[in-house]
Amino acid sequence: MTETATKKVTDSAQLVSTAPATGEEIWRGDVSDVDAAVSRARRAWPAWAARPIANRVEMVRRFANEVRSEAENLTDLIAKEAGKPVWEAKTEVDAVINKVEISINAYTERTGKKKLDSAMNGIAAVRHKPHGVMAVLGPYNFPAHLPNGHIIPALIAGNAIVFKPSEKTPAVGEALVECFEKAKFPEGIVQLVIGGPDEGKALVAHHGVDGVLFTGSAQAGIAINRKLAANPGKIVALEMGGNNPIVVTKTPKVKDAAVLIVQSAFTTAGQRCTAARRLIVVEEMYDALMAELIPLTRKLIVGDPFDEPQPFMGPVIDVKTAELLEESFLALVKEGGKPLAPLRIIKEGLPFVTPGIIDTTAIEDRPDMELFGPVLQVIKVPDLDAAITEANNTRFGLSASLIGGSPEDYSRFWGNIRAGIINWNRPTNGASSAAPFGGIGLSGNHRPAAYYAADYCAYPVASTELEQPRANIGVGLKD
Repeated sequence: MTETATKKVTDSAQLVSTAPATGEEIWRGDVSDVDAAVSRARRAWPAWAARPIANRVEMVRRFANEVRSEAENLTDLIAKEAGKPVWEAKTEVDAVINKVEISINAYTERTGKKKLDSAMNGIAAVRHKPHGVMAVLGPYNFPAHLPNGHIIPALIAGNAIVFKPSEKTPAVGEALVECFEKAKFPEGIVQLVIGGPDEGKALVAHHGVDGVLFTGSAQAGIAINRKLAANPGKIVALEMGGNNPIVVTKTPKVKDAAVLIVQSAFTTAGQRCTAARRLIVVEEMYDALMAELIPLTRKLIVGDPFDEPQPFMGPVIDVKTAELLEESFLALVKEGGKPLAPLRIIKEGLPFVTPGIIDTTAIEDRPDMELFGPVLQVIKVPDLDAAITEANNTRFGLSASLIGGSPEDYSRFWGNIRAGIINWNRPTNGASSAAPFGGIGLSGNHRPAAYYAADYCAYPVASTELEQPRANIGVGLKD
């Protein structure tokens, strides 16, 4: 298979990155020595942890300033290596910068010091300590923002970082780490590991790693969880995907509903863990909604990230992924699905695909899986209660949205849907970093990220304290 088809290949001891939109090589680098990276981080960690919190906060703010000064270059690199339109790559860079102040506030609120005066028993205190060396395993869909969402809270808390970006977006990972270096972080505190699955597995299992912070597929997350099941001393935060439902009930705003569905299902070419995978529609809304949704979907521009006018969608990450999506769409058709907007590869040898919509109402056993791309399954149901039941018909539980309905309908929806993110008349994606981000089931292990990342980056320590020893035994002593 060619480099274009695989997107990223290992050439002996090197990793090669190609641009999904063109297939050209844009980066090449040596595969890292995991042991050496972890050792450097372990040596550097004690001094970093001993720094005052004010100093660590100052350092991450300096990092934000470096990203700000490199914003244009970083935007272009994300667009080129991840295949995102420039407009979207820019929003990712903005999110990297904004994450710093959000994480500072979260650290203060979630893990700040607390002291209670216990009179004669002294002072009862709660403080937090860093875990040590944290391995951060990043994804390709948000190659800067999502790993940064682990790295910044972990650094503020006093941890050292060993960061392995996705083998599909190593150049962005390297650029992110260079911003920490330009901000004059102590040597060894943020380590970059270049490599593929083998290096990721080595990091997870390494005895010198105190925590694993992962964003990626459920399959990989389960493998990490299984590997570390016998090691409860290592903190593990798994941020995985979803088979997310967007439910449409009675509403006069049909055009707006169609826009919200398109934003949910096809932004980032459907390569978001919070993307809508299933559109569940009550019968009375079906015909009117399809009459708006299908033409709107066909109008979406799929193109090169740097095209003018800007496309709505760029390519998916590589040709292998595009081929898998096309095969999956055809498999749903063979099982009885009715294609409403077929997913097709539109450029030979390159991973540009049209957004696909397929009615799978007639498929009795719909596969409960995350098709990580622009594929939306439509399911027709009689009423809202049936829609809620169908929405919960999944092992995942990340994001869900209700479009239309009354406040009472939303209350019923919110109360019964099993998900970590539940929205009303808003897309399934675009969650705020100032709120917790996570799910249940195969979507995570109850360690939500974003604002709550502070919780897994430090552990609480309870203390009772007196300035001088004072004690007596009141009963049970011989005269």
